[in-house]
Amino acid sequence: METSSRAAVNRSLDKQRRVRSLQSGETLSGWLFVSPMLIGVFILVLLPILATIVLSFADWNFVQGWNGIDWVGFGNFEKLLHDSQFLRSVRNNFLFLLSVPIYMIISMVLAVIIDRHVYLKGYFKVAYFMPYISSIVAVAVVWQVLFQPSYGPINQFLKTIGITNPPMWIADPHYALISIMMIVVWTSIGFNMIIYIAGLQAIPKDLYEAADIDGANGWTKFARITFPLLSPTSFFLLVTGIISTFKVFDIIAVMTQGGPIGSTSLMVWYLYDTAFVNLKVGYASSIAAVLFLFVLLITFGQWAAQKRWVNY
Repeated sequence: METSSRAAVNRSLDKQRRVRSLQSGETLSGWLFVSPMLIGVFILVLLPILATIVLSFADWNFVQGWNGIDWVGFGNFEKLLHDSQFLRSVRNNFLFLLSVPIYMIISMVLAVIIDRHVYLKGYFKVAYFMPYISSIVAVAVVWQVLFQPSYGPINQFLKTIGITNPPMWIADPHYALISIMMIVVWTSIGFNMIIYIAGLQAIPKDLYEAADIDGANGWTKFARITFPLLSPTSFFLLVTGIISTFKVFDIIAVMTQGGPIGSTSLMVWYLYDTAFVNLKVGYASSIAAVLFLFVLLITFGQWAAQKRWVNY
């Protein structure tokens, strides 16, 4: 009996050792598979973020090398509070946020129309999606021609309907930011519309059939069924759209370079101009830190508010 019990214990211990060995091998294999991604995220994302935060407390021109670093503490952030160009870029960025609800509303309306009332849905999806995937340089060149103050098609049309002094658009400080917002709205409609169509197709048809039986009209069905059940989709597009407005750079770089007189200078463009034109890397890092903080606070605010209007 004693020999058999000892053998049973040994078999149990051997089994436990094999299980632990197998688990260790699976864990090692898992880490090996995800290590390329983790290394890439650390080198390309986390390390630059940490370096930016550290350099935001320094006054450094990278041409001078590492010996030229002068640690100034919160001096860069104090300087930002009195920097009129930075404050104007912040104001422009928050004005630019208005483009997000505009193209979301247009995209939702188009998605409902195309999904419910239009034949050749595939054609319209592709047609509206093309501006989103087109080269931003090509898009900018086209809109530069359209917005040309003297012979551009838009102003020519406005003159034919009786407007003698149409806007100068991107050449006018009062209309330049609005012009850029119009382009962003035009290019963003397609992506948002596709996402909304996917959200519409996920809504159960039984709800609309029950509403028809109850005698609900089109507006009632939209307000009581479509809009509430699209709220998770709207929340996703709102979060990603607002984040994207804080990353707008390419259209500014191609069309206006922040002008005229800083009217289209957004935070990312001012950051680029400070870091790579004026070579003030420390000051630019403080701008990046503030930009990161703005995005973080707005995103957390949206996550907190979504409990009141998003229906899962």
